[in-house]
Amino acid sequence: MRRGIAATTLVAALGVTLAACGGSDSGSNGGSKGSGELSGTVTWWDTSTVGSEDKVFKQVAEDFTKKHPKVTVKYVNVPFGEAQNKFKNAAQSGSGAPDVIRSEVAWTPDFASLGYLAPLDGTAALKDSDDFLKQATASTKFNDKTYAVPQVIDSMGIFYNKKIFKDAGVQVPKTIDELKSVSAKIKQKTGKTGLYLRGDDPYWFLSFLYGEGGDMVDAENKTVTIDDAKGVKALATVKDLVDSKAAITDATNGWDNMQASFKDGKVAMMINGPWAVTDTYAGKEFADKANLGIAPVPAGSGGQGAPQGGHNLAVYAGSKNLEASYAFTEYMTSVETQTRISKELSLLPTRQSVYIKPDVATNEMISFFKPVVDKAVERPWIPEGGSLFEPIKVEYTKVLTGQTTPEAGAKAIGDSYRKLLKDWK
Repeated sequence: MRRGIAATTLVAALGVTLAACGGSDSGSNGGSKGSGELSGTVTWWDTSTVGSEDKVFKQVAEDFTKKHPKVTVKYVNVPFGEAQNKFKNAAQSGSGAPDVIRSEVAWTPDFASLGYLAPLDGTAALKDSDDFLKQATASTKFNDKTYAVPQVIDSMGIFYNKKIFKDAGVQVPKTIDELKSVSAKIKQKTGKTGLYLRGDDPYWFLSFLYGEGGDMVDAENKTVTIDDAKGVKALATVKDLVDSKAAITDATNGWDNMQASFKDGKVAMMINGPWAVTDTYAGKEFADKANLGIAPVPAGSGGQGAPQGGHNLAVYAGSKNLEASYAFTEYMTSVETQTRISKELSLLPTRQSVYIKPDVATNEMISFFKPVVDKAVERPWIPEGGSLFEPIKVEYTKVLTGQTTPEAGAKAIGDSYRKLLKDWK
């Protein structure tokens, strides 16, 4: 799902036939009002991981034509870090937006508040909506209307190399203090580094923020909280992991560096989510899949915390092919499709009924992450939610690389938030 918030997880384009976009196919209006049979092109922007997830999503999306042979699905994989702004720019200009976008959960309220998404209540897209997990639907709403359908849900855990742990004679750390001592012993016994701490993506910081009992904002009371004592402590915690040599980090290309280091056995641990499982299995260290262990993110002084993430499918309000776009969205979030995606990619479904399917119920990775998701911390589902990460990204990287202090970094983030969130304390 996610290379970064910038990152996970999470689907692609159906056909560039957009109302205000100067669409590509003058006849692509869905065909449902006349013959009742869907037709035309649907462009879908997918934001999944290239090289692993994208191949599966592309095939699943194009299989929509088996149900609707007169519809052409145009699949486009858009880098996750570029998709939010690229969609907003296309929708604003009225040129180049897709019919359907795989929207990270925080983007949905943002797009909806700008009028870029079609409301889905009463459409074919929301079939059997009562089957969706309650926490998965929370991010799909804006002003009491539904603007997206939840496709996958996720959270984060600590991935560890069982062989390195056995060689070092250590157990999985349950707290930050244990993480430091385990890393020191791994270094002493094997010469390996304990943890790869992704330093270029703010989403990876949230588990530490929540672990100290902090949060970005208190949306109910319209208060910025990231620069309080808990936020400062979280930044100090990640800085200490690097300074103590318990972790190595980076300022750029974090995803590739992290995955390569872990897959090649250069580090014993990394923090990641279900979107990384398929790619991780491709590493030489995990030719035997049983060597991959996953556990909850080590707890901070405030407890164990991990963010709730995931991806929704949303329909562009300017699409010239709304009926086919609704049908495609329903297909991509159906029980049948979610079961297939869960089986092939170990991504967590958003429908309750999928979890009892044999191929899903017996999936070890899904069995681990489902309880983690159930306890995950919900992010603020406000239009500005997706914009809260850039200020963290800047200061988080500066703190980790010694360019600023945790106190100054937290203050800078808070100042940025108060400029973004008018009239918030």
